[in-house]
Amino acid sequence: MADKGKMDQAKGKAKEAVGKVTGSDRMKAEGKADQAKGKTKQALSEAEERARRIQDSPRSERDSI
Repeated sequence: MADKGKMDQAKGKAKEAVGKVTGSDRMKAEGKADQAKGKTKQALSEAEERARRIQDSPRSERDSI
């Protein structure tokens, strides 16, 4: 589940590289936006996973957090 958002990040890096090569500011901006979207998805996925682990942990472990 940790690879959520990785595809958007890779796509964004590719778009940004193409934008740099072709001189397209629009393509570079789209690439950066895709990368940000991917990082956000990844952070959300990681937070959900942590919340699930806390929820599934025994009560004594939750109380110590």
